[in-house]
Amino acid sequence: MRGESMAGQLIKEWTAIQQFPSATQEKLLELLGQLKNKNVNTLTILVMGKGGVGKSSTVNSVIGERAVTVSAFQSETPRPVMVSRSRAGFTLNIIDTPGLVEGGYVSDQVLETIKRFLLNRTVDVLLYVDRLDAYRVDNLDKQVVKAITDSFGKEIWHKTMVVLTHAQLSPPDALSYEEFFSKRSESLLKCIRQGAGIGRKDIQKYAISVALVENSGRCTKNENDEKVLPSGTAWIPSLVNTITDVALNGKPGILVDKKLIEGPNANDRGKIYIPLILAFQYFFVIKPIQKWIKQDIIRESSPAWD
Repeated sequence: MRGESMAGQLIKEWTAIQQFPSATQEKLLELLGQLKNKNVNTLTILVMGKGGVGKSSTVNSVIGERAVTVSAFQSETPRPVMVSRSRAGFTLNIIDTPGLVEGGYVSDQVLETIKRFLLNRTVDVLLYVDRLDAYRVDNLDKQVVKAITDSFGKEIWHKTMVVLTHAQLSPPDALSYEEFFSKRSESLLKCIRQGAGIGRKDIQKYAISVALVENSGRCTKNENDEKVLPSGTAWIPSLVNTITDVALNGKPGILVDKKLIEGPNANDRGKIYIPLILAFQYFFVIKPIQKWIKQDIIRESSPAWD
C-alpha cells in the first residue's frame, strides 16, 4: 500500500476527477487526504466477481471516465486490466478482472491468470461485486467465494467489501427497499462466510461492509448533480468512503508473491518429518536387526554341544 512499485505501468494524471460535480470532488479529495495523512500514498483495489455483474462499469464510475471497455455483448474484460491514476502525490490503482465463472463452473484458468497478473503486488482492498437484483444465492456463489479463499487465503476477507450494483430498482413482493437490501446483503454475506469458512465466533473479526452502486446513466441525481441511491445518498463518495475505511482497518494487505501463487514447495512438505522417520527407523528397524545379527553370531561361534 505504501510506495508500491508499478514498474512498466502507465500512471496517468487523474484529470477526470474534475468531471465530477463539485460536491463529489470535494468529498473525494477529502478522502484522499485522509489516506495521505496515514502515510498511504498508493492504494491498489482488486475488483472480482462473476461475469455481467457490473465490475467494469463500477471501475469507470469511480475513475470518472471510460477507462475500461464495457460491452453489452461482452460482459467482462477478457483479462485483468489495471487502471492507474495519480492526483497530488497519491496513486490509485484499480484492477478489473474477468468473470470467475465459465460454463456454469468456477474457472481455475481465470483465477490463475488473475494471480499471475498480481504477482509482487499488494491488494489493499477487494471489491466483491454482485447485483442487487440477483434475488437468489446458490451453490455456485459459494464455490466462487471458496475459490477466492483458496487462491488468496482467508485473510483476503479482512480487506473485502461487497458492492451491489443495479441499486436503482423496485423491490419485489411488496417489500420496502430497506427490507429487500437487508435480506439480499445478509444472504450474500452468509454465503461468503460459508464459502470462506468463517465461523460464528469469527464474524466480528471478518466484518464485511456492503455498498450500493448504480452505474446507469438513468441514475437519479440530487440538487448538487451527484448520482444518488433511492435513499438519497450520493453513492460515489459513499463507496470511496467505505473503501477508505477498509484500507485503514489495521489489517495488512494481501501480498501476491510466488509462494501464494504456486503454493508450498512439494519438495519441502515432508522435510520436517525426516528426523522423526530416521529416528523411527533407527530404534524400530536398525536396532532390532543389529540385535538379531549379534545373537546369530553368538550362536554360530558356540560349539554344537553347548
